[in-house]
Amino acid sequence: MERAEPPAAAYERRVLRSGAQHCYLRVQLELPDGAARPGAPQLKQLVVTALRELHGEVGAALPVDVLAYEEKSLCAILRVISSGFVKLWSALTLQGFYQSRRCAFRVLQTSPFLLALAGNSRELLLD
Repeated sequence: MERAEPPAAAYERRVLRSGAQHCYLRVQLELPDGAARPGAPQLKQLVVTALRELHGEVGAALPVDVLAYEEKSLCAILRVISSGFVKLWSALTLQGFYQSRRCAFRVLQTSPFLLALAGNSRELLLD
């Protein structure tokens, strides 16, 4: 009598992507001491310039918004559509000059939810 083989298990791979329309980045601009500090419009222009230099006119056309900017600490919260998230991050990472002086963008936090940028568990102080 032949023994019946159990049916082979069927596996299906599912990749879930975030359905969020926008992504948010908390970034910090690092400048050398004594360098002129940009205001919010200059920061926006610097971001657009970084996108244009790396991705051309198509990159410069990405809708990027500066939602919050603190000139004292040079920290900003940027909003970009989800499809342009990688382009923005790469352009900021490779941006090296502001007004002919060295600079660097540091991406501190990213999230598809703005509320997630309100707190940072790495800075949490426990009693």
